Amino acid sequence: MTHSMTAAGLTDKQTKQMYMDLEIPDGKTQVMYVWIDGSGQNLRCKTRTMDFTPKAAEECPEWNFDGSSTGQAEGSNSDVFLKPVTLFRDPFRRGEHKLLLCETLKYNRKPTATNKRLTCQAVMQAAQSHHPWFGIEQEYTLQDRDYHPFGWPKGGYPKPQGPFYCGVGADKVFGRDVVEAHYRACLYAGVKICGTNAEVMPGQWEFQVGPCEGIDMGDHLWMARFILHRVAEDFGVIVTLDPKPMTGDWNGAGAHTNYSTEAMRAEGGIKAIQDAIEKMSKKHHEHIKEYDPNGGRDNERRLTGLHETSSINDFSSGVANRGSSIRIPRHVSLVFPGYTVIVLALLLLLSA
Repeated sequence: MTHSMTAAGLTDKQTKQMYMDLEIPDGKTQVMYVWIDGSGQNLRCKTRTMDFTPKAAEECPEWNFDGSSTGQAEGSNSDVFLKPVTLFRDPFRRGEHKLLLCETLKYNRKPTATNKRLTCQAVMQAAQSHHPWFGIEQEYTLQDRDYHPFGWPKGGYPKPQGPFYCGVGADKVFGRDVVEAHYRACLYAGVKICGTNAEVMPGQWEFQVGPCEGIDMGDHLWMARFILHRVAEDFGVIVTLDPKPMTGDWNGAGAHTNYSTEAMRAEGGIKAIQDAIEKMSKKHHEHIKEYDPNGGRDNERRLTGLHETSSINDFSSGVANRGSSIRIPRHVSLVFPGYTVIVLALLLLLSA
């Protein structure tokens, strides 16, 4: 048997599998606790053994971690609580093992600065009678370990954009193995993933999660992101959600949000859509500050009015217009009762 370490710290997965095939004592379950760190965008995790198989997040005990190492506490008072909120199957360990999404709470039981889930849940409960549905299209870019887009010539650029969107072929598609593995892992875990496709920039992809009602949208999106990072780790590839990873004539990456309420989905729902658009137009600049973890500064690089985006400084809406802030699909305006797509870069809006 050969034990090996491949280039730049990549380990031999076949050697690992020998240990993953070992039997586990009856009644023992590995539960991986997952949370958002102080950056508001990166994820952390750690695992504990349980003497039973939890069927719901509420059955899992609270835990804690060193918040001074994640940007969420000071060293003199470093313990941060992990409050279990949503349980998923573990596609990496399989069997009865679990992935557990958690909120983060400070020593005084108040939410940490990046625990947006608590306030989001309060809003979703207040709006429960409207039955808000969400579907999020998460774009991302695969990178090699030198942070250059995956599949791009080293020190150079591929041919111009055009043939890559929903492309097929080794000269048009880079990293499909990661995408397919992520898709299947999400389905196994119970994440409500509903599709995927190659995007406009080579090495850029998208997956869609939904429809989800209320807080489930944030929970399922964040777990899908975690699984993506974890799958890419196995392939030795990096995932970035950066809105504009490459400057120049290249598309950026967003998280387009499909949204509707019961009134929007009912007969005559276009009126409810138009009313919502009017309300959002009055809060545009306030909303923009919440659409990325750096107060809108990240999205300034993407929302330029070019490359299928609206300008960050202007609010607009239109039917089938990819350059508007809010796009109403043409079939909605012509046929169906209601359905709208918000095409601003809503990256991290539903932070847990």
